[in-house]
Amino acid sequence: MQGVLAPFKPLWNTLPLPVRGLIRTMRPTQWSKNGFVFAGILFDQQLLDAEPLARVLITFGLLCLAASTIYIVNDLVDIERDRLHPKKRHRALPSGQLPIRWAVIAAIILPTVALGISLFLTPALTAVLAGYIALHIAYSFWLKNIVIIDVFAIAAGFILRMVAGIVVIDISNFSPWLYVCAGLLALFLAIGKRRQELILMAGDAADYRATYKDYNMALLDDMLRMVTTGSVLTYMLYTIEAQTIRGNSHRMMLTIPFVVYGIFRYLYLIHVRGKGSAPDELLFEDMPLLAAVAIYGLSVVILLYIA
Repeated sequence: MQGVLAPFKPLWNTLPLPVRGLIRTMRPTQWSKNGFVFAGILFDQQLLDAEPLARVLITFGLLCLAASTIYIVNDLVDIERDRLHPKKRHRALPSGQLPIRWAVIAAIILPTVALGISLFLTPALTAVLAGYIALHIAYSFWLKNIVIIDVFAIAAGFILRMVAGIVVIDISNFSPWLYVCAGLLALFLAIGKRRQELILMAGDAADYRATYKDYNMALLDDMLRMVTTGSVLTYMLYTIEAQTIRGNSHRMMLTIPFVVYGIFRYLYLIHVRGKGSAPDELLFEDMPLLAAVAIYGLSVVILLYIA
């Protein structure tokens, strides 16, 4: 990811230090998670229609503002604990690069703008964004301290991203199987992240997050195996049983190897390479994983729109 951003480094260095800190805290590198918003328009075969695409692109931008609000709130809540984390202590707030007052003001302005603009698209989107923000604020203050519920809250956030992209367009050919796929994939990433943080923090893990008193490697490995199996089987069933796909003679089954490879590659990275504490960053750092995601997306477009 650093190589991609290298051409912008001179411009970046001209920005005032607090502005750079605010942008870092907004986590633009993690906005890739909001790509789930495109699931509805992609699988409903409307990706090439200008008006629906424009509405979903705007929704993506609003989700990025909402997500950045949550990142700021989360860093404000965790500022003292992040100072104990070997990597997170270098974030803008715990390191002092971003003044707390700036962060509080941004946490008020960003959701106000996002919710205000969403009203012009549809009140349903406003409701989804409000629910998304409320869920993650609850996560920042309470849910992340409840064992197992914490990873379910993360999965719910991914599903709400998908719902946001669906309520802004007229959907006629979208399968509910994809909600299950998205939820299981989110659980897979969240559990993998918990596992790697538990290893990284070692004996200090419980001081960083309360739930690490209740998690252990055996539990997380069992949970990871369960959601891995569930993710693969659910996607396979989607390609076979979903009404969306039946009109294409099950050709979507051709994408299964890319999904399985992507999951296996991620497991390889966390079990062998010891990575995975930041899944969104890992996507851009590991070229085979990025290639698998890109080829999968390209194959879906070809099968649904061209073949």
